[in-house]
Amino acid sequence: MTDDAPRVQFGIDGLDRMLGGGLIRQSICSIIGTYGTGKTTFALHFAHEGLKNGETVIYLSLDEREEMLYRHMEQKGWDVEEFKNTSLFVIKLDPTDFTLSINHLKNELPQLIREVGADRVIIDPISLFEGLFPDEATRRKELFRFVEIMRDEACTLLLTSETRENGSYSSKYALAEYMADTVILLRYVRSGELDEVHPAVEVAKMRRSDHSRGIKPYEILRDRVQVYFEANVF
Repeated sequence: MTDDAPRVQFGIDGLDRMLGGGLIRQSICSIIGTYGTGKTTFALHFAHEGLKNGETVIYLSLDEREEMLYRHMEQKGWDVEEFKNTSLFVIKLDPTDFTLSINHLKNELPQLIREVGADRVIIDPISLFEGLFPDEATRRKELFRFVEIMRDEACTLLLTSETRENGSYSSKYALAEYMADTVILLRYVRSGELDEVHPAVEVAKMRRSDHSRGIKPYEILRDRVQVYFEANVF
């Protein structure tokens, strides 16, 4: 275990406690969850915490437009105007343009990381990028090649991914969890067939660190995400 390793926090107290103090710096983390669980909100928390700490953040979106992401942060009361294009770089990629998206991620992203000195890089969601490849073998080869490229960069990488359509807890193409050092699962749980559902978070995997094995409830509030570390789901 490397519990004395430098940590990178989400700024979500309960989650950082589950992670033994935060992600290990310069590691790769995947957040996996079905629709509506708040994957992008968790990713934006991660970005904002870096900005507050004087770090530089690159946010690559294959889903939301730049202005929508800025609006999301502003609605939470986070003043990000001063960070735009100085320490926060939000880039919208078109997931339907295969050549352009591949070139951005494999060639231009590493160069941009070095140019701006990025400490945190977010790709939201990586599953749209994975879907650009025509078959499973090519997808696996290209994604693992991309991850190897990113491991040479001095940044912490956060990926978000949808779950499979069958409702399992694996990512859409069952690759994100194998590429990552840390896997955070967001899910809905219920105690009985007729009870209301509750969002819950689990750290399913974390290399080189102790971490919580519990499944903890969380809420997405107006200005923050609250993970209840001391509580149990049921």
